[in-house]
Amino acid sequence: MSVNLESLDALVERETENVVKWRRYLHQNPERSFEEEKTAQFVFETLESFGGLELSRPTKTSVLAKLHGAAPGPVIAIRADMDALPITEENNFEFVSQNPGTMHACGHDGHTAMLLGTAKILSGLKDQIHGEVRFIFQHAEELTPGGAQELVDVGVMQGVDAVYGIHLWSPLEVGKIAIRAGAFMAAPDEFWVTIQGKGGHAAQPHYTVDPVVIGAQVVTNLQHVVSRNMDPLDPVVLSVTQFHAGTAHNVIPDKVELNGTVRSFKAELRTEVPKLMEQIIKGITEAHGATYEFRYEKGYRPVINDEQVTSTVRETLVEIFGEEIVIEGEQHMGGEDFSAYQQKAPGVFFNVGAGNVEKGIVYPHHHPKFTIDEASLPMGVKSFVGIVLKTLGE
Repeated sequence: MSVNLESLDALVERETENVVKWRRYLHQNPERSFEEEKTAQFVFETLESFGGLELSRPTKTSVLAKLHGAAPGPVIAIRADMDALPITEENNFEFVSQNPGTMHACGHDGHTAMLLGTAKILSGLKDQIHGEVRFIFQHAEELTPGGAQELVDVGVMQGVDAVYGIHLWSPLEVGKIAIRAGAFMAAPDEFWVTIQGKGGHAAQPHYTVDPVVIGAQVVTNLQHVVSRNMDPLDPVVLSVTQFHAGTAHNVIPDKVELNGTVRSFKAELRTEVPKLMEQIIKGITEAHGATYEFRYEKGYRPVINDEQVTSTVRETLVEIFGEEIVIEGEQHMGGEDFSAYQQKAPGVFFNVGAGNVEKGIVYPHHHPKFTIDEASLPMGVKSFVGIVLKTLGE
């Protein structure tokens, strides 16, 4: 079925004001991962007002809405994440966060609003749908073990034939859509290192085993894991992001604590990298008479977009927006628990541009001044509705 573009434009335009309003409400009232109780209730009550949807609460802070079409057909799922981050907002527009220390700094407010708009439009097109649409409003994308796996475990993906997701993306200019088949987003693993030395007076370092100096060598040498042990054609990132030591200028502390992340795509690298890391940590600490503890925790799986589903969605997006709008996406080293759904059904996760240099919307995700160009919202809604009509339309 080809998408009736004139009708689609009119449907989305009619709901754009609501989508913007919902996004601003959610931005003003953010809740962190696993705490999205008021957010989930708002979503549930908003969906309930549309009529024609079968609603449930699969977990305490998530919502599932099912739209059963007029005739049998495939089952497809569309997902939006709802959680915010522990960041103090530094924007000054009228709908800034009213929850101190918590902020929608990644666009999840927009994701939720777009899926609400999609659900409202499609609930009025029930007679044109052959099959079932599941709208998954997911909690806790930002914090492992993540909400996606919890929802998969309670059965939201049972019987689903394909799954779709959008991430509003500030590095991509508004008006563009980026989609890519195959490996798209990396697996985000995390590690912790504690180096135990022997503290003492800073003026008498020869009586100590200085964990600060040892820790500095560990940080420097861990970079060799990527630069000298990995194939340059394999994307891998190893970043030490925290270094905690000491409480006074004249005291060498007893220990140093490091924390960081490793990003990669290949399963075998997620096994190899921690082994190489521990070899380096062990060698340096033993050489200087210190001891260590090392913990490595695997995060979400990489997001791998299904070739056939991606091809179909790309064709649909080109039909809706034109070839100049839909571009080839680049691999991200960021992580996403959308990958949990892709273990149960083929799916595609793609980016809708949300940045705008002229408006000063240039800050990266997870920044205190992050925001989106709200012109991206109707593009996301139009994408979702178009995909459903193309896939399940009569």
